Amino acid sequence: MGKLTVVPTPIGNLEDMTFRAIRILKESDAVLAEDTRTTLKLFQKFEIENKLIAHHLNNEHKTVGRIVEELQNGLEYALVSDAGTPAISDPGFLLVRECLKAGIEVECLPGPTAFVPALVNSGFPCEKFVYEGFLPTKKGRQTRIQKIAEEERTVVLYESPHRILKALGQFQEFFDEDRRISVSREISKKFEETIRGTVSELITHFTENPIKGEFVIVIEGKSK
Repeated sequence: MGKLTVVPTPIGNLEDMTFRAIRILKESDAVLAEDTRTTLKLFQKFEIENKLIAHHLNNEHKTVGRIVEELQNGLEYALVSDAGTPAISDPGFLLVRECLKAGIEVECLPGPTAFVPALVNSGFPCEKFVYEGFLPTKKGRQTRIQKIAEEERTVVLYESPHRILKALGQFQEFFDEDRRISVSREISKKFEETIRGTVSELITHFTENPIKGEFVIVIEGKSK
């Protein structure tokens, strides 16, 4: 029986890569990658020479059976996404689940994921929080935001740059006017920044300043 190792990769600064992650990527029989072109750049940086196999949302249902069979036959694969930890708003969950069902050992290395530094940097309570991933783009979006408005724990979610103002505008409809929010973008990259304030203050900021990069939104829990 083989083994699947889930390997987090840097979300920005390549120096966030660990020695252990590099070793696993070198020693595995092959590396399953969300986008082989993106992973190839990482390989070139750390002089990794290994076989890359495309494994992403568009093909994982078709390939998962074959991969599980190969692991059962003794191969050892590493799984990476474009950035961060696979299966956290990225491909990976399906493969991990099927491997466990088949009795294949799965190990996930510790490493980068965007919501953790954004949560800690927000200044909001971290002992209990809710991770929402991406909000629905259409159906169910308003309902989800209404539920978040009533949540007493800190809430963390991801949002794309072209929907950040839409999200803040919807928050303004349902949140108390003094509800605080922390928005981080470009985490671990050169132009990383975190903006904190009320919803109206953040709407003003992002209306007046360029919106670039991927965003992590951290929302203060509703006051009891």
